[in-house]
This record gives sequence, structure tokens and C-alpha cells, in this order.
Amino acid sequence: MKQFACFSCRALVPDIDGSVHRYMDSSPGCWSMFGEVLAREYSEEAFFRNHRLTVDAYALQHPGQTSPQSIQSVAVHLSSLFLVFENGSEFAEATNLIKRMTKHKEAFFWLEPPIDLGSVSVRDVWASEGADAHLEAVKKWAASTWAAWRQHHTQVQLWVKPFI
Repeated sequence: MKQFACFSCRALVPDIDGSVHRYMDSSPGCWSMFGEVLAREYSEEAFFRNHRLTVDAYALQHPGQTSPQSIQSVAVHLSSLFLVFENGSEFAEATNLIKRMTKHKEAFFWLEPPIDLGSVSVRDVWASEGADAHLEAVKKWAASTWAAWRQHHTQVQLWVKPFI
């Protein structure tokens, strides 16, 4: 099957026609690959443990265009990664933070995405074999994505502070 780089995350993905997310811009092949990763996580408990990071990393590597949905998505997913990587919080706490923050979407504004969204992508997770490799790939993906957004870390901390 012919492959090409997703225009958003730059992962090598199948060149296919198909559906994409409403506001997280990606190629159909990338969206399909993400769907396969999610299916693996939902179908086998051993793969699910880092699911919070999977969703955060994908959303941030596909930030979309300036819109209310994209602004909120980037803000809450960056905030989730902030809690995990900078605060040492558990995934459940990050998920609860997202729930609280979405009630205050007017507090957020567009953050210009970095040109390089990270060196690890959904493809790395998709290509992993076995639960341990999958979980490790997800951690690396999320850490790479968080690091890529480094120019906005101070703003993310300011957004999170009132909610913790």
C-alpha cells in the first residue's frame, strides 16, 4: 500500500480515502491508524493503562485550526500532560482536570502549534508489538509531544493553577 507523511504529525501513514476527525486535522490514513491503536487499547486491558496519554498525544499532534473546539482541545490536552509530566499526577487526576477545565473554555486562547510536533508518532505505537512495547511507545510519544510544545509550558501552568 502506498504511504505518505500525515500533513499534521508527519507520521508515515497509508495513503487512503476515508473519514477524519471534525476538528483535529489529520490525513485519513493517520486517523485510521489512530483508530487501530484505540481499538487495541479498548479490546485488551493490558494495552489500556496509558490510554490518557494516547489521547493527549494524538490530539496535540493534530491541533487543527483556530476554532473554539481546537482551542479547548489543545488547552486541556496540554494541561493533562502538564499534570502527568510536571506534577507527577495519576492519569485519573489528569482526566478529572480535563472535565473541570472544559466548563471554562472561555479562559483559553489559541496557542500557535510548534513546527515540529515531536519525533514519536501514532505510527510508533501502532507498530509496537505486545502490551509492554505498546505502553512504552505511548509514554515516549506523550513525552515527545509534551516536549515539542515547550514554548507554551508557562502558559499551560497558568491555565492549570486555578484547577489544582
